[in-house]
Amino acid sequence: MSGGPPQTSTGPPTSIERAWLRRDISTGPGDGSLSRLDAVKDERIRRWDVVTPSATLIGRADRPDADVGENLRRLHDEQHPAMDGHSARMHRLEKARITHAFCSTLSLTAWERDRALGIMVDLDLTAFGSQRAIEKVALVVVQYVVDDERRRQLGLHDQGWVSDQSPERLESLYERFESIKENPEYRELLAAHGLDTTSVNRLNRTLREQLDEQDLEGNVLGRSPYRDPSMPAIRDRSNGDGDAPDGTD
Repeated sequence: MSGGPPQTSTGPPTSIERAWLRRDISTGPGDGSLSRLDAVKDERIRRWDVVTPSATLIGRADRPDADVGENLRRLHDEQHPAMDGHSARMHRLEKARITHAFCSTLSLTAWERDRALGIMVDLDLTAFGSQRAIEKVALVVVQYVVDDERRRQLGLHDQGWVSDQSPERLESLYERFESIKENPEYRELLAAHGLDTTSVNRLNRTLREQLDEQDLEGNVLGRSPYRDPSMPAIRDRSNGDGDAPDGTD
């Protein structure tokens, strides 16, 4: 019995002939009448079409064997003027997103959250070397901000004032100080991202150096460091009639 295609007649194709024309092409090595390379190319071409109703061909070439236009290629490679700085913007947003998630998990105050975000979004992570993952640096920034704020509440940030205190007074103040490192949730986050005490201390030293070099110590998201604190906020000012902005007395 011949293994070739059935002989075609002059009339319409029979069901056997239609089944032969619809036969699948095997992509196994040595199978079928196509070479392995041709079979793989054929399979890729047949898979190129959309597979779901929500799929789109926008931004793709007209044909599987064609290339996209020059403008689209430059957009994909972020070389088009419309995409200038796209990677940097996405990196900044990712730093803000991850830092905000940590602040929410650890129940930071609004001021502590804004300080951590203000530092993190503008911080260049290159200096952190192999430990420059956003999650690792963000956790160290959160620790720095929270501990600094807790020291300020106790007055321990003012070295001149501290030097005038008695040893008993300082001992009492330091006993009241509680670092965020004592928080079980914070310790769990450190462990989940592979940070031990040595790594945290190393990152903390690098962070302090970068805050000075990049002038980020006073950064607070949404607040200008150059604003005169003695000026009332616009939303707190009264209008010309002496009424509140919302019209209430």
